[in-house]
Amino acid sequence: MTKTDIAKRVYDHTWKLDPVIRSLLDTDFYKLLMLQMIWGLYPQVDATFSLINRTKTVRLADEIDIAELRDQLDHARSLRFSKKEMIWLAGNTFYGSKQIFRPDFLAWLSEFQLPEYELARRDGRFELRFHGRWTETSMWEIPALAIINELRSRATMRSMGPFSLDVLYARAKAKVWSKVERLRKLPDLRISDFGTRRRHSFLWQRWCVEALKEGLGDALTGTSNVKLAMDTDLEALGTNAHELPMVLAALAPDDEALLEAPYQVLRDWNQYYGGNLLIVLPDTFGTESFLRGAPDWVADWTGFRPDSAPAIEGGEKIISWWKERGRDPREKLLIFSDGLDVDTIEKAYHHFHGRVRMAFGWGTNLTNDFEGCAPVEISSLNAISIVCKVSHANGRPAVKLSDNPEKATGAPGEIQRYLALFGETGRVAKPVKV
Repeated sequence: MTKTDIAKRVYDHTWKLDPVIRSLLDTDFYKLLMLQMIWGLYPQVDATFSLINRTKTVRLADEIDIAELRDQLDHARSLRFSKKEMIWLAGNTFYGSKQIFRPDFLAWLSEFQLPEYELARRDGRFELRFHGRWTETSMWEIPALAIINELRSRATMRSMGPFSLDVLYARAKAKVWSKVERLRKLPDLRISDFGTRRRHSFLWQRWCVEALKEGLGDALTGTSNVKLAMDTDLEALGTNAHELPMVLAALAPDDEALLEAPYQVLRDWNQYYGGNLLIVLPDTFGTESFLRGAPDWVADWTGFRPDSAPAIEGGEKIISWWKERGRDPREKLLIFSDGLDVDTIEKAYHHFHGRVRMAFGWGTNLTNDFEGCAPVEISSLNAISIVCKVSHANGRPAVKLSDNPEKATGAPGEIQRYLALFGETGRVAKPVKV
């Protein structure tokens, strides 16, 4: 008979709400890596982040109660890094280095609080914005998205009885495990969990990570979720994101500086990180444009993460670029992370195996794949594509072009201005599911 922990039950019931975010460490590792660089080099820059729902058929504000969302956001603002978390960040080895976070940055981080937000409901949509210092607003992206996704799941499951919920999770677990069984047939696979932003829930992400840890063994190289990395003794993994070139481009005083922004980001990054953290994200303003203008020293970096281009097409483009510059692709690393599931992982693995080192960041289709799992089909359990992107830096509009025009963000006029500078070569529209 299972012993009931009465003290824990009583303690849990003292919460005014069931928090989605219970730790500021419940974020992606690249946020902390980027934050250290932003804090060190751009402490006076303001940045506004805005929620964007790319799944136009879903009216989030009709599915999620705005008061409940506000309560969750307010709770996240009440959190601080704990002493245990700060000790772990200071003393743990990340990417082979024990001193990846500088003491003065950690001292500042120990007092960190998420800033205020602006929330409104209009025509079935949430208008959610975070405005303030870039060092503060950047940290809202991951918890805000995780909160919205989990509240959506909770709202749907309130109508389900205990047996329906049992069936739902039993089928979802079986679905994950069937994917694991396919993946463990791939020798030398390197895969990690990238599923925090659009997960079904924190508890479900934890279950998925632990299932991969048992089912894949050493093939699971880690998780992007810092809290789960600490709790499950896995590597915390991540590099950098589109917000860095987006902000630097927005701040550029002229077209020449704007075109140089993607490479200035890399110079800034290299002031703080080296080795396996030297991963290039080339697609913010189009991979073709990035490769065309890239200085030769970029080819000496460890690898690339081709994010929005199709895995095989994007990978082949980068391999050709390495070869043109006399580098051996077999010594380089490609990290695939865009909307992956087992089929796309297997296809890319077999295509590139033996030609280049590979790693896969498995996101939403790992931690939020409930399609076909409910006893009765419920579309509101299906994952949607929501993001939280930089919209302004120091009051100036920010833009992301992407290799997939469906992922472009920014004012239409600004997008056209950037396209005139960077070009449209290599941009191919494809539907965005997650």
